[in-house]
Amino acid sequence: MVENPVSILCGISAAFCNSFLFLSPAAQQTGKNILVSPRPIGNAPDMRIVTWNINSLRLRMPLLAQLCQDTSPDIVCLQETKVPDSLFPLDAVRALGFDHVVFRGMKGYNGVAILSRQPVTVLEDAPDWCQRGDCRHIAVRHGTGADAIDVHDFYVPAGGDIPDPVENPKFAHKLAFVEEARQWFSGRDMRRTVLVGDLNIAPLEQDVWSHKQLLKIVSHTPAETERLMAWQQTGFVDAMRHFVPATEKLYTWWSYRNRDWSKSNRGRRLDHVWITPDLQPALRGMQVLRAARDWDKPSDHVPVMIDLDA
Repeated sequence: MVENPVSILCGISAAFCNSFLFLSPAAQQTGKNILVSPRPIGNAPDMRIVTWNINSLRLRMPLLAQLCQDTSPDIVCLQETKVPDSLFPLDAVRALGFDHVVFRGMKGYNGVAILSRQPVTVLEDAPDWCQRGDCRHIAVRHGTGADAIDVHDFYVPAGGDIPDPVENPKFAHKLAFVEEARQWFSGRDMRRTVLVGDLNIAPLEQDVWSHKQLLKIVSHTPAETERLMAWQQTGFVDAMRHFVPATEKLYTWWSYRNRDWSKSNRGRRLDHVWITPDLQPALRGMQVLRAARDWDKPSDHVPVMIDLDA
């Protein structure tokens, strides 16, 4: 569903998110203050994209508003909206200044949405993944002509608790989903494409708090990580690891089960931003909004922001 309401300006907060901040070498050399919020006039990237597993859009609308005030994104990609299309809070989203809203949802589970300040065209050529109709992917084209950028928003199945596709149908579904995605993208001639979302897999050793202890835990098993990397290798670059070396820890998710999540820091990087190589020179900055994990009634995921001079 696409809506094109009257333009409404989004207010800008003076608050700055306490978070991880990374600048590209090019941005550092030019002295551009890419990731300070709110965005300075005349000194901002062409496109700021935020991806976030919000874990219930209607419950966390105030947090979405705070996120938009603090970061002023051009595009927000949400996962686990958990709302059927008929109940999507469109008026509240419009009030944040997003004139172009695309969403696909269902009651209580899953759901994805892309919020954009500029016109987008829905891309309808993707399959019904695993023939389940469970609202795990949506894609749009931002802009037109040679400057257009395709944006894919994914919510990959979590996979349950048992890492065995025979014993656990949820895990089998997860592996099948990632494999189907790999096959579909491998057959495409992609350019100027961004893929984001909660992919529910932490593929690298430093994407989890303990590689050895999590090798048999769903989200970091070899069956998952190998498939995810094969999907990435169909034509994408890991934009987050462009800024943070694979030898350094990087997390986007901390379990609700940890009372002091920050102190224990038993995180995983389940949320990702991939880009096609032709966009790599345009990368200007990346931010993991870790402070969002301490917001009132937070999601267990935190937003990830990427800046492009595209």
